Amino acid sequence: MLQVRPAKTLDTADYGWLKARHHFRVTPEGNPTNSPVGSLVVWNDDEIAPGRGFDFHDHVNIEIISYIRRGAVTHRDTMGSVGLTSAGDVQAMSAGTGIRHAEFNMGPEPLSLFQIWLRPRKPGGEPHWDSRRFPKADRANQLVVLASGFPGDIGALPIGADARVLGATLLSGSELTYPMGDLRHAYLAPALGVVTVNGQRLEVGDGIAADNEKTLTIKAETDIEIVLVATN
Repeated sequence: MLQVRPAKTLDTADYGWLKARHHFRVTPEGNPTNSPVGSLVVWNDDEIAPGRGFDFHDHVNIEIISYIRRGAVTHRDTMGSVGLTSAGDVQAMSAGTGIRHAEFNMGPEPLSLFQIWLRPRKPGGEPHWDSRRFPKADRANQLVVLASGFPGDIGALPIGADARVLGATLLSGSELTYPMGDLRHAYLAPALGVVTVNGQRLEVGDGIAADNEKTLTIKAETDIEIVLVATN
């Protein structure tokens, strides 16, 4: 089953320094049709103004993956981690038993990112954070695992959820197929361009949820950049 979530159906927020589009309902007043997909509970498309961001705040028992679309994010946390993650790259944080962190745009241009939250397979565990470069050239016409809860996904950022976060860039006219295997749910959003997923057309700002689809056939109507989460 497929559910296209057009941009116009997503909840939004505008605080001046932060403009957000929520692919999943985050308040009781939000769109009830945009419910969680398996362990995937948040997918925010955020734009943060230069010099602004989120001061130190708490998280417990959640996996947070940030895919940077434009600009760079500066991360600090109570574990002593400090890092800068730039466009096209990924950071992942397992909150575990509890962590406080801050995220800021210290650059001269707006910061755009997908922020993705997954429920962990079990509560607790040692909190950790990491960031990794994923050159777009390495994702040309193929899906690359960016973050994963499966040890066999070598090179991916480790997370504590039964899920994979994948990225790809495709040239116009290209096509690839992703077999879901044992994972039953998926969500995909384009960061660039126009794409069809199992025949459903998506533009930037849209998303698509898939439940119990054996494969996802992804076709690029233009040059595209996509992010896909597959999960239980």
